Amino acid sequence: MAIANENVLVFPRSLFEQLGSFQGFSAEVQRYLPAILDPKNNSFLARASAETNPAFKQVIPYVVITDGKSILHYVRGKKAGEQRLVAKGSVGIGGHINDEDHTLFAFGVQAFQDAVKREVCEELSVQGDFDAHPVGLINDDSTEVGQVHFGVVHVLFRTAEQVKKNEQVITQMEFIPIEELKAKREHMETWSQICLDHLDAILKQP
Repeated sequence: MAIANENVLVFPRSLFEQLGSFQGFSAEVQRYLPAILDPKNNSFLARASAETNPAFKQVIPYVVITDGKSILHYVRGKKAGEQRLVAKGSVGIGGHINDEDHTLFAFGVQAFQDAVKREVCEELSVQGDFDAHPVGLINDDSTEVGQVHFGVVHVLFRTAEQVKKNEQVITQMEFIPIEELKAKREHMETWSQICLDHLDAILKQP
């Protein structure tokens, strides 16, 4: 869907401030996510407007895929929807949640889980039951991109053999040992840097 015609899931920044704003990473998923996914607190907004309106936060699933020792890493290609992140390394799969498959008036927890799966499966072919679960949240108001986005970090445990790429936006994809990945930190997008700094919380088994 073209950005000009896309409606994306948002919630008001005022709700974030009411729940307790933070900068960087938070493992307090239950403090924030149920309120954000309460249908009375979210809505769909034209993406072209949402990208320049810091009064709203766009909800972005960010799925880290790992076997526990290595993490899937890729570089965003030129066809990526968010041009401000092109050519940067990433450990997060996901993207904007739009209104294509859901009613505009009832976007709750189940719809969100379905959307997370859809986002990942658009970009990757993943074997096995899709059992990604939320482990943290990212807010980064230090950048232009971060000011209008809110990350919901999920972890999905898979081996390299169980994951193949579907889309050209995913380039140079490989599972990289965690210590090697940390050496690449400065070449990654900000959210991936934040994830690398909080791997203990992200890789904790449910």
